[in-house]
Amino acid sequence: MFGAPTPILRSFDEARAKAFYLDFLGFELMFEHRFEPGLPLYMGVRKGDCVLHLSEHYGDGCPGAALRIPVDDVTGYVAGLRARQFGNARPGEPQQAPWGSLEITIADPAGNRLTFYTESEDGASE
Repeated sequence: MFGAPTPILRSFDEARAKAFYLDFLGFELMFEHRFEPGLPLYMGVRKGDCVLHLSEHYGDGCPGAALRIPVDDVTGYVAGLRARQFGNARPGEPQQAPWGSLEITIADPAGNRLTFYTESEDGASE
């Protein structure tokens, strides 16, 4: 039996990562860990069933990773993001992908690309 994987994304700036994931995208903080004060942050965030880990540690993830995250209503989610008037990301409208899903890609402060998508009516998504 396999469970869902938990991606580890590279992070460089605690304040910017928290502003992006918590304040802008609406994730909740699950935990924060440092081996001792002043060392790099490792934290977990969650929104619904989507769980991500963010790490400032060398070797934990590579900047520029890409993730696909399913959402029930990508158009509504993106409208809510635009309403927040976040200073570093103003997403446009979701676009129809060649494989049928409606999606939008938003880069985080470390250059990781998060593609939020909703499956088409016929079930195509990947």
